[in-house]
Amino acid sequence: MGKGHVILGETSDYLSGQTITETHDEQARQRVARCLVEEKGFSKDEIASRITLPVSVDGKSGNSRIDFAIRINGSVYAIVVYGPGSLVSRQNPAIAAACLIEPFLVPVAIVTNGIDAHVLNTQTGKVVGEGLAAIPSRASAIEQMQRLQLAPVSENRRNKARRILYAMDILAAKECDDACELCE
Repeated sequence: MGKGHVILGETSDYLSGQTITETHDEQARQRVARCLVEEKGFSKDEIASRITLPVSVDGKSGNSRIDFAIRINGSVYAIVVYGPGSLVSRQNPAIAAACLIEPFLVPVAIVTNGIDAHVLNTQTGKVVGEGLAAIPSRASAIEQMQRLQLAPVSENRRNKARRILYAMDILAAKECDDACELCE
């Protein structure tokens, strides 16, 4: 959050090859992208990155960011949300984003700070794995997707998800941006 990132130069995005600004946060995101491909077996074309998720609540709107969305056979299987620091505070916004990015509930949400990770079952909200090693492999994801019935998310749940995401992601980022002297 905030705009007070130390710019370290430029680097090449692991997934797209495009030149991007290098920061400590970006270094962590690139490590996660490499892990998804090199350790977990997903192909680069199965991973979308830097997804902007528009969120509107009571006439107010903003954008939330999903760092990665992993697709299996055309359907989003998991989203990955990066943020420095505590993972626990990112769990509810990640589950909310999993309710909004597709018409169905994305089965898995992963929150990471680049060093640690929590793998969440979005249906139950429970942490089902801890650490980057707990991120499901491509083979495991394919097997899980074959067993799942991707049910639509009710409009009531989507409205609640919008409110959670707006309050915990968009307003929190704005508050930090407005209050942080380093960000000016």
